[in-house]
Amino acid sequence: MSTVPGYHGRYLRVDLSERTSREVPWPDGVLRSFLGGGGLGAWALRHETPDGVDPLSPESPLVFVFSPLVGSPLTTSAKFAVLAKSPLTGRINDSLSSSHFAISGKRTGYDAIVIVGAAEGATTLVVTPDGVRFESAETEWGLGSRETGQRVRDRLGGEWGGFRVAAIGPAGERLVHFATISHDARHAGRGGLGAVMGSKRLKAIAVAGDRVVSFADPGRLVEISRDLSKRSLGPATAKYRELGTVDNLVTFNRLGSLPTRNFQGGVFAEASMLSPESLEADRDRTRTSCAACTIGCEHIFPLAGSGQEEGGGVRMEYENLFALGPLCGVSDPRAVLAASALCDELGLDTISTGASIAFAMECAERGLVEIPGLRFGNGDAMLSMIDDIGNRREWGDLLAEGTRAAAERIGGESQSFAPHVKGLEIPGYEPRALQAMALGFAVGTRGADHNRSGAYEVDFSPEVGRIDAEPGTIEPVVRVEDEAVLMDSLILCKFLRGVFEDRVAGMAELLRPVTGWDVSPEELRETAGRIVTAKKAYNIAQGWTPAEDTLPQRFFEEPLGEGGSQGAQLDPDRLAAQIRAYNLHRGWTAEGYVPEDRLVALGLA
Repeated sequence: MSTVPGYHGRYLRVDLSERTSREVPWPDGVLRSFLGGGGLGAWALRHETPDGVDPLSPESPLVFVFSPLVGSPLTTSAKFAVLAKSPLTGRINDSLSSSHFAISGKRTGYDAIVIVGAAEGATTLVVTPDGVRFESAETEWGLGSRETGQRVRDRLGGEWGGFRVAAIGPAGERLVHFATISHDARHAGRGGLGAVMGSKRLKAIAVAGDRVVSFADPGRLVEISRDLSKRSLGPATAKYRELGTVDNLVTFNRLGSLPTRNFQGGVFAEASMLSPESLEADRDRTRTSCAACTIGCEHIFPLAGSGQEEGGGVRMEYENLFALGPLCGVSDPRAVLAASALCDELGLDTISTGASIAFAMECAERGLVEIPGLRFGNGDAMLSMIDDIGNRREWGDLLAEGTRAAAERIGGESQSFAPHVKGLEIPGYEPRALQAMALGFAVGTRGADHNRSGAYEVDFSPEVGRIDAEPGTIEPVVRVEDEAVLMDSLILCKFLRGVFEDRVAGMAELLRPVTGWDVSPEELRETAGRIVTAKKAYNIAQGWTPAEDTLPQRFFEEPLGEGGSQGAQLDPDRLAAQIRAYNLHRGWTAEGYVPEDRLVALGLA
């Protein structure tokens, strides 16, 4: 088996039901066509998933994928992707995360680990170059992911230099549809991959090894790595180092684009109480980095009694701050920090958790449900509901299914303001104020997701004031989505975007000394289109229809009432025209289906 530099040339397929494993070589051309991470994972998931499979059935695969850059000296390259059919959306879901798990996982000697079947009892999967072991996790079942990881590492000891562990918390065990997979206090967060892992009764995965890949041009790779590290410490990343993404909350509030009280408004009057300065009042904020990263964007806030002291405290970013703060009308920093810590302990995605609670708060205030005390601004009630969701108690059991399912059960007018696209809750970008982002949400194969689209860059750029329905203005949205999918496949942190004068050319330059491929920017752009189309084809096979590519009625019927975006709302005809133009730009039909000749042209047939 010939191996491309940067790769092992194979993936490991594990069947938990049969307690077996086997090595599978990648077909010729697949690595260059899909790269790694989210791209290679999309190929593997599409080929391993039966059409119409239940996401929580044993037949539904769970895929961990590394990338050609893992193990290289390139900054921010210690990342991996996890993919499955989402129980929240019924569509493709790929979550990315950074940690030493990526480095140790690739050192097992595989480019990916595909897991099918379901164990009879709580299980830890141990993967090393010597093979696969299935160990009981009965004593860890019920514990949080952090304590589980520590116990597994202690039990396995220093074999292969020490293990790294990815695990689920109680929410994953109880099949909460937005449960996370956690490792080194970081998370593969969105779309409910923790529930997929829990449905397989797989509590943890432990990886370790000593297998390293070769690089095509090590000398050039070191030169490029040094230059990239130097640029990563420049002005393009300064705000992430100095303030972190939590500073976005104040900025978005000033622009009138901060989702507030379940997207009823774009301005939160108490936003200053959740500014970085307020969050660190009486707290000694510290800063740290992900594995193999020079940027150092993580800002840690101590919270006594949270269970988060080990590892540095509560990691706060804009998304968990917005979702557990303004979206729920909560301005008390202590409540927001405690809520984020509790989500980490239970293993819950903070965006979907905050959005589900905010939705329930509005339902309660409208009299559609009776949940004592659950009102906007009540931090104690929010904390209580988080615990109920993670443990599937009372109303928390309904919200654990996500806002789309909850609205279907509650009925009435609730479906018009349930904040989701394709079942995935909307992150902290107000679609009426950021209308290129609204398009990105609508067409996103994962649902409402800012990391896969990145169209907010178009909203904040001088290229277009507000994207209109003309086909020519769709190009910037497609371009930033393509750039995002390439970064998610190599994999690189998106905070590096600003250090490249030409992002695609810069990524091609990084890939050449790793793989030896004489890859051009034009080839990478075609690769990006192939990956996006592969995800679309997966969704079509799983039952996607054009009616899913839209946003909740609230954004078409209720204009924003105050702030810099006052009066803004979405025009349904305009958005529909944008979607048609986007689909045609991708080489699909106007409705969004992928023609057979397009599949053939991209090697996807």
